Amino acid sequence: MSCILNIETSTDVVSFAVSRDGLCVFRKDDHSGPNHAVKLGVYVDEAISYVDGHGIDLDAVAVSSGPGSYTGLRIGTSMAKGICYGRGLKLIGVPTLEILCVPVLLGKYEIEDDALLCPMIDARRMEVYAQIFDRALNTVRPIQADVVTEETYKEYLDKGPVYFFGNGAAKCMDTINHPNAHLISDIEPLAENMFPLAEKRSVAGKFEDVAYFVPAYLKDFVAKTPKKLL
Repeated sequence: MSCILNIETSTDVVSFAVSRDGLCVFRKDDHSGPNHAVKLGVYVDEAISYVDGHGIDLDAVAVSSGPGSYTGLRIGTSMAKGICYGRGLKLIGVPTLEILCVPVLLGKYEIEDDALLCPMIDARRMEVYAQIFDRALNTVRPIQADVVTEETYKEYLDKGPVYFFGNGAAKCMDTINHPNAHLISDIEPLAENMFPLAEKRSVAGKFEDVAYFVPAYLKDFVAKTPKKLL
């Protein structure tokens, strides 16, 4: 096992945690708004002081790799790279939508064995970034920029239960309007939920190139060409 610094800044939440042998030894979260530039550096300084003070050797830095807020991801990635360069550590990228699934799979929720998970990151209006997983976190449908309508997820909903969560989910439920659609509220991407995903990537040797790593920033949705009136 290893000691990993975990940084999650893909939404308005600033979240930082240190895992050692898969257990949390340091954690800081701020839910008061987009304060990444102010809070993250303070949390890092506190965590480094804690780690050094307890004689803990760091092995890697894990950072949320998106999709998510351009500003948040940029700040988190820059901080992660700086720590890696300064301390000679390895870099791990963890997809935000996978992070959202962890509290659903490991929490108190009773979910059917054949259920699908659909984490959503809000983009604006009825637009979200979403991915569909099974309960083993295998990808059923890859990440897409969805303009949500009643038909967007019907193919999956007609086959069985689908659980929607993340900061883009609640606004979509009335539009999705299907008896197999279920909302799980108050699920946020937090650094402590990165632990099992980061550890798995570390054991597999799945590290990023510190110099060239770029997160999956939110991209503009492509507007459809309006039909000609004549």
